[in-house]
Amino acid sequence: MDDSSLKALLEHLPVFWWEVDEPWQVRERGGGAFADTGTAQRFLDRMRQELSAPGHPAREDCWQTRFDGRTFDVSWPLDERGVHGRTRGLAVEVDARPETPRRYAAFAGLVNLAPAAAFIRDCDGRYLWANHAYAHLYGTVPEELIGKRIEDFDAPAEAAQFRALDQEILGRGAPVRHTLDYRRPDGSAGQAVGHRFPVRENARSCVAGIYVDITDHLRATVQRQEAEDSLRALRDHSGLPCALLSANGRVVRASSAAAELFGLSLPDLVGRRADTLLAPEPGLDRLHHRWNGLIARRTRRVETSALLVDAQGRQRRTQLHLTAVGHSGARVRHVWAVVTHQSLPHEAHPSLTATQIRILSLLAAGSSNGDIATSLKLSRQTVDYHLSRLRELLGADTRPALVARAYVLGILAPRAWPPRSATAGHPLSTA
Repeated sequence: MDDSSLKALLEHLPVFWWEVDEPWQVRERGGGAFADTGTAQRFLDRMRQELSAPGHPAREDCWQTRFDGRTFDVSWPLDERGVHGRTRGLAVEVDARPETPRRYAAFAGLVNLAPAAAFIRDCDGRYLWANHAYAHLYGTVPEELIGKRIEDFDAPAEAAQFRALDQEILGRGAPVRHTLDYRRPDGSAGQAVGHRFPVRENARSCVAGIYVDITDHLRATVQRQEAEDSLRALRDHSGLPCALLSANGRVVRASSAAAELFGLSLPDLVGRRADTLLAPEPGLDRLHHRWNGLIARRTRRVETSALLVDAQGRQRRTQLHLTAVGHSGARVRHVWAVVTHQSLPHEAHPSLTATQIRILSLLAAGSSNGDIATSLKLSRQTVDYHLSRLRELLGADTRPALVARAYVLGILAPRAWPPRSATAGHPLSTA
């Protein structure tokens, strides 16, 4: 078709023409029957299938076909001799009225590929158009839906409900919000939510619908709620002091056991900065470093020792477990802090040197003064001096009392053998 005027005229008529070469590669096409190139290509694919089917009436050069709920008179080929190896075909829609070409073909193509499920049905419940997402709800493809009725895919009770809703929409002439319950291809129950509304399609009053499948969203919401309920039960009834901390170190939520540990009411604990609950000690720098590693996502879990201080100023050594949750970008959103072991509360005492803590560890293991001197390569007099100084600092008169005070004050780890410092970074370390 070389006449540009004829081509321009056909763009306003319910016809579709095409030219293909020998291997059925489309070289040119046009006409006003289809609003978008995707639908036109599907029509050509249908023609190619029909022409290749054995015994198809296309051998008679003219036949009638149904496509997307519409009827077309098809002529193929238009002439006996093709030009440059090309052959031409023409499809004219039956009983169609000439109308202004649709202006939003790009939008129609977008909807056809969109994840939202969309369809158009006539007043008799016959599908005129459906996109891939809608067909997927029924485990099929759009070509299998088009031209068939609601009852071909839905159970009788559901089909009757959908037909009644269609009639309501056509009668009211206004959109209706609707929740669609359906059976997924795998047999599980599904749910979609959207709107149905009246449209004009080829001079007919029809019903269109667009839905978003919310099955996975609802399932995820239920699972999240169950997880939150389980976590709340563990937090409130496990008896462990625990708190959810924000990335900047504020208490977001806490258990009643945590409030009791600090001698605060729960409302007074929530919102406080966690660093105000820590007693000053040499190990704070290491704790801050490990916290920063959690926030920066360099690690997910940390087990460490911390010296906490309550509202009365009393201290207690604790075993602290930190776990990062809620990743967002390069940083985490929250950290769960759980106290698994704690010493008895006590007044602050002077910091001990590394040598003094090693002496307490060996003393708790049953070593004599001479054994301690040999292990630490110290003189007997130096060991005697340190033990005398430790009795004074910890308020203990005897060796057993000195060991007991070391455990009560959280200087030695309560669940470690051989005895070691509660702040040791490694289980076999004594410092």
